[in-house]
Amino acid sequence: MNILRIVLTVIFVIDCIGLTVVVLMQEGKQKGLGAISGMADSYWGQNKGRSMEGHLVLATKIMAILFMVLAIVLNMNF
Repeated sequence: MNILRIVLTVIFVIDCIGLTVVVLMQEGKQKGLGAISGMADSYWGQNKGRSMEGHLVLATKIMAILFMVLAIVLNMNF
């Protein structure tokens, strides 16, 4: 069981570092002047899920779920 705990801890640390990097790579959610001129309805605004930003959001969700699961598992007394 000790080896499993070490492996999970290493995965947890890698996930923490990766989650930090992915969150810092994302752009802010401020609409700024783009909302005034209708930029939100542009091609970029409609297809944001297929862009790099969309992939970063998906990676953030997956890594956050993995973070929570690993945190719970590592705090169990086994």
